[in-house]
Amino acid sequence: MLQIENITVYYGNIQAIKGVTLDIQEGEIVTLIGANGAGKSTLLKTISGLLKPKDGQIIYEGKPIGGKAAQAIVKQGISHVPEGRRIFANMTVEENLQLGAYLRRDRAGIKKDMEQVYELFPRLLERVKQQAGTLSGGEQQMLAMGRALMAKPKLLLLDEPSMGLAPLLVKTIFRIIEEIKATGTTILLVEQNAHLALSIADRAYVMETGRIVLSGKANELTESEEVKMAYLGGH
Repeated sequence: MLQIENITVYYGNIQAIKGVTLDIQEGEIVTLIGANGAGKSTLLKTISGLLKPKDGQIIYEGKPIGGKAAQAIVKQGISHVPEGRRIFANMTVEENLQLGAYLRRDRAGIKKDMEQVYELFPRLLERVKQQAGTLSGGEQQMLAMGRALMAKPKLLLLDEPSMGLAPLLVKTIFRIIEEIKATGTTILLVEQNAHLALSIADRAYVMETGRIVLSGKANELTESEEVKMAYLGGH
């Protein structure tokens, strides 16, 4: 579904991604784990068109998308839930969700998807007319995910969905990620909580200073001594 081939990405003069190659198959949850500053968020931003690769290729469903405008990439079926949620604080929950469907014209489909978002996130239904900025952190995360789903993505990029949330809410968010996968959406998950990310992923990549240093099935990486020592607090 998505192939990334040897891409390099710069922030100004700093090389943030150094020759990364990875692939995602349809229907999978693939997780990217690594320390802060490893380049995980940069990679997601490059896939979704917010940053442009200097070298290498990003192929989505057989077509190159590296360097395309972000809205063109959304149109092709990739939605990005950014780190820090980035909801529109002065707009209502409903208005935020409607913005997610901005590029769509199928009114009946939008209505149906809105209902599905409310089924996934009942809390949002209770807050439909509430200003998004007044929601709790967990509710804002649900809204950011719901808004991305309103674009009807085939591939969902999730950046740090558990950040700053209470443990109980984190469990809820991860259960919902699994439910989203069950609807047929493919997911690329960037997550600091490596334990949880590996528990729901099919495969995983480990990033360090802009490079992929390990990859494999999620359950195998969970057992890897290297991963245990660095990311799972094990010995």
